[in-house]
Amino acid sequence: MSKPGEHERSFITYLEELVTNGDVGALASLRRGLGRPPGSIAQADRYIFRWLWEDAKPWDIDRYYLLATLFALWHQGESNNPSFTGNLGASMRMMVDKIATKTGRKREDVEKTTERRFMALLNCHHDDLPEHLRHSVSLLKAKDVPIDWVQLLNDIGRWDLESRDIQRSWAKSFWSGTQ
Repeated sequence: MSKPGEHERSFITYLEELVTNGDVGALASLRRGLGRPPGSIAQADRYIFRWLWEDAKPWDIDRYYLLATLFALWHQGESNNPSFTGNLGASMRMMVDKIATKTGRKREDVEKTTERRFMALLNCHHDDLPEHLRHSVSLLKAKDVPIDWVQLLNDIGRWDLESRDIQRSWAKSFWSGTQ
């Protein structure tokens, strides 16, 4: 495999090209994999497995599969790839700010309605991460809030309840509004 990060960026570029090229069939195939284990949906496998290296660990397979299905979920009905840099906590913060601005509600009130789901995500075991991420990505999609897919792919790969580095980073971005 190439230098850390290059492979992930190339994979995301590949997924973005599916959107840019209007390959709705490929994106629909990837969405069929939502909530399913890797290898169970052949239509999705053909777009993901070509990106996995020969000695890929099971968690690497899971994270590429999960990311691709979430990417396809977010891009359903989209014809562009919005650019964004930051972790998922920053995306959730952006969503709170966007809702508060659009509705005229206090940011703190909007934050409280989002916090419960966000805290459940931060506290979840990596086995439950796909379900929690699906809900979060659906929320972000509904409010047209972009996601840094390369960052998310890397963060999923480092999800650990012992060190909680990723969770702390997301929490800091969400509650302090910084990355």
